[in-house]
Amino acid sequence: MVSVGDAAPDFTAPLTDIDGDIESFTLSENLDDAPLVLAFFPAAFTGTCTTEMCTFRDQMANFEDVGATVYGISIDTPFTLTEFAEQNGLNFGLISDTNRELVDAYDVAMDFAELGVNRVAKRAVFVVDGDGEVTYAWVSDDPGVEPDYEAVEAAAGKLEEPSEAA
Repeated sequence: MVSVGDAAPDFTAPLTDIDGDIESFTLSENLDDAPLVLAFFPAAFTGTCTTEMCTFRDQMANFEDVGATVYGISIDTPFTLTEFAEQNGLNFGLISDTNRELVDAYDVAMDFAELGVNRVAKRAVFVVDGDGEVTYAWVSDDPGVEPDYEAVEAAAGKLEEPSEAA
């Protein structure tokens, strides 16, 4: 599993931006926007996942205050994520991992065997700094548990660059 101090696995995947446009996103090419909050969630349009993404939406000003950029990540298609973002007024990008390369690279895959659904994302949050290093990692084996949003914000805030040189 990816841990604090590890280099964040680089990836390129489809991103649905806040305007509903779908474009290619490469982690290493966006480190200037760090700290990056990568919030993995199992599936769009499900109860806890919708609550989690809407909580990030509602707390976006707090993340912006510390200079953080938030991305949600799930195995849903970019088209599903576009509709999910639109219906919920999400104000951050959503990354599509239909090929499950990200859940494998970050080692956060789980199965809902009783439903016949395999290798969805566990609910997990990673904060990545401008050097591509993971500075915060939280992973839950229980998809009904949400992250500690204040802890994620605090972890991202520790990476904020001073506004003035000393």
